[in-house]
Amino acid sequence: MKNSSARPAYDIEALVNIYGDMLFRLCVVMLGSETDAEDAVQETFIRYMQKAPDFENSEHEKAWLITTAKNKCRDMLRFRQKHPQISIEYMQGLSSDSTDSGILEALMSLPEKFRLVLTLYYVEEYRIDDIARIIRKTPSAVKMRLQKGRKLLEEKYRKEYL
Repeated sequence: MKNSSARPAYDIEALVNIYGDMLFRLCVVMLGSETDAEDAVQETFIRYMQKAPDFENSEHEKAWLITTAKNKCRDMLRFRQKHPQISIEYMQGLSSDSTDSGILEALMSLPEKFRLVLTLYYVEEYRIDDIARIIRKTPSAVKMRLQKGRKLLEEKYRKEYL
C-alpha cells in the first residue's frame, strides 16, 4: 500500500476515463437507477482517492474498482430495503387536489435539512430519537428543525399557493 497522500488529479481523471463507463454500466444493472449508479461510481472513485491503493498491474486495479463499486451497490440496496422510499413522481400522482401538490412543491423548495426531518417525521413516521440517530444530531436539534421547517413550510405555502 502507498502512503496516505492523495493521488494526483490526472491519475484520477485517467481512471475515470478508462473505467468510468464500465463501472457505471455495472452499477446501473445492479441498482436499476442511473442516478444511484452515478452516486455509486462517484463513491467508488472517492474511496480510491482515500485509500490510494498500490496495485500489481492494471487488471488488479480494475478488479479492485469493480469490487468496490459492487460493494457500494450492495450497501445502497441494503439501505433501500431497510428504508423504502417513495418517488416524488409517485407522491405527485397521489395528489389529485391542487392544494396537496402545492404543499409538496413548497416542501421541495425548503432547504434539505428541514425537508429531510419533515419527510422522515411526517411521511416515513420515524420518531424523533430515530431521526436524530439517522442524521447524527441531537433530539433537541431534530425538534428545532421540525419546528423551523413547519414554520418555513407554512410561510412558503401561504405565500405561493393561497
